[in-house]
Amino acid sequence: MQRRTHRKVMSEINVVPYIDVMLVLLIIFMVTAPLLTQGVKVDLPQVAAEPVDAKQKEPLVATVDVEGNYYLSVGDDLEQGIDAETLVQRVAAVLRHQPGTPVLVRGDANVNYGAVITVMALLQKAGAPSVGLITETPEKRPVHR
Repeated sequence: MQRRTHRKVMSEINVVPYIDVMLVLLIIFMVTAPLLTQGVKVDLPQVAAEPVDAKQKEPLVATVDVEGNYYLSVGDDLEQGIDAETLVQRVAAVLRHQPGTPVLVRGDANVNYGAVITVMALLQKAGAPSVGLITETPEKRPVHR
């Protein structure tokens, strides 16, 4: 008599290789994410200040570089400066469509103080009820004894 052997179908999936691939991708994204930040090179002043509430809407950021050029972060090409009139028009348009949008100014630490004040006045002319300033937290310096 011939014996029939039935092989049972294996219905398990080995997920270990998938976990390895996922971890490699996670590491790649963690390393490359900071490199994807685009913008204008601005040397922000360093002061101790409270961070902006993360639950708020995405802020509208007007930037003034060391040469006094204006930039606006509304999906525009941040490498290309805009003039004061265009800045007012675009900010006013954003605030009309999204009234509660926070408005912030990034001013280079080496820019003339008057240039930052001018941008703040332009933003208020565009309808911003309040304008905040973006700074960097100071680096911890070792205490010398």
